[in-house]
Amino acid sequence: MKGKTVDRPNSATSGTLSGHAAGEPFEKCVYHLLKQRYPSCIFKQYEYLNDIYLRHPKHITVEQRYALLESPTALFLLSRGDKATREWSPQNVFEEKQNDTADILFYKDSYYDIIDVKTRNMGKSAMAPNIISAYKLAKMCALLIDNEEYENINIDYVEIDWVEDRKKLLCTDAHHGDLFRAQPDSLYINWAAAMQVQFHVCDLDQTWHSGIESWARHYLKVFVTSAEARCKKMRETYVIPFLKYIE
Repeated sequence: MKGKTVDRPNSATSGTLSGHAAGEPFEKCVYHLLKQRYPSCIFKQYEYLNDIYLRHPKHITVEQRYALLESPTALFLLSRGDKATREWSPQNVFEEKQNDTADILFYKDSYYDIIDVKTRNMGKSAMAPNIISAYKLAKMCALLIDNEEYENINIDYVEIDWVEDRKKLLCTDAHHGDLFRAQPDSLYINWAAAMQVQFHVCDLDQTWHSGIESWARHYLKVFVTSAEARCKKMRETYVIPFLKYIE
């Protein structure tokens, strides 16, 4: 990706680039590069769901369609929910949603690799972006453990660093991080920002080598400890000072 350029999304205007507007063309660029290398394995999340439902026209109930995803954890991360799944048809296929868990999905032989692309404007200083809900991550870890899915799921992050170059955006560097290689203790949970785990991919610790099961259990310990501390603080700040007025 380094050295590649994409068209400035709003080059016809003098407006500033939003994070999503800047990120979309680079995300498409990463997608097309991976699609060229793994043509039968790379999908957008909605493309994967449309593909498996179209290939199994006799699966019409929600339960039948959910069963097409061999992994309960992948089902949790990738499905669109009961109502949307029930209403899906060849005439009413899924379209891309900004809040899909996977920007890009690598799928082969029951192995799911969720790939999320983050972009970073190097011309501005900015706090680390929202990566994934800490609560969703906790529920995912519980599913991994309950179903012993330690070999068929992975989550990878790609960061594209860019600068404006006239009417183009230029990629100055790119970084990759494997979520399950990060020390769970190093993940920052911003409870004030919808419980989001936040980090720059270039700063993501990659020193965990004890496997996904140990990672999932350790993350759950980190999450519960953080949640308990948050509950304690909430009670001390928002409950205890006012109890005397209502008792």
